Amino acid sequence: MLAKKNYANAFFGEGNLYKRLLAIRLYFMNLTFLQENLVGVFEKGLLEELSHIGNYMELEEGHVLMRPGGYIRFVPIVIQGSIKILRPDDEGREALLYYLGGMDSCAMSLTCCLDRKQSEILAITEEKTKLITIPVEKVEEWMCKYPTWRQFVFLTYQRRFDDLLNAVDEIAFHKLDERLLSLLQRKSKQSKSTIINSTHEVLASELATSREVVSRLLKQLEKMGKVRLSRNKIELL
Repeated sequence: MLAKKNYANAFFGEGNLYKRLLAIRLYFMNLTFLQENLVGVFEKGLLEELSHIGNYMELEEGHVLMRPGGYIRFVPIVIQGSIKILRPDDEGREALLYYLGGMDSCAMSLTCCLDRKQSEILAITEEKTKLITIPVEKVEEWMCKYPTWRQFVFLTYQRRFDDLLNAVDEIAFHKLDERLLSLLQRKSKQSKSTIINSTHEVLASELATSREVVSRLLKQLEKMGKVRLSRNKIELL
């Protein structure tokens, strides 16, 4: 290994040229990726800044992005996949607030980073997810610098406000079986599939109820011909 390192240093000048070439290659790779996915959303100058400082990530299902009590150091923009945002209580129960899908961001993380507040949410990938993370210090700077970023942030707040209103409406005005069916429909829409890979325990956590209650309600929905149950899978009919 030492001989290889010395050879590389001699050829690339202590690795500086190699690092510069690698950085240039990564820059154009990032810029190409951003242009393919975000063209028409952000202006050219913003895309170029994103290619320099944005961090592209591919995360597997179940990856925890944010935890309550932690300081938010980046803002995610989801390119593909989905992230569920949960609000836990002191007893360990978790209520589902909303989902983030393609070309979506989290209003909670935007608010916390602007106010330098600790996170009050739990963010977990619902499936394999591709996203770009942005350092928090850029969020406020870009608000004044780029009109498309300002519009993106305002639209994000509007979407999340609508999501929270729907969540409040479901809790206040709908029975638990209706909320369960609505949750399954949202998961189906998010994954673009009628097959939902989820356990009864996970669904119970997202509805802030017990697994036994969810299991009983799912059996009732199956008898009504609205779902078909199998091990860790639920099919919407």
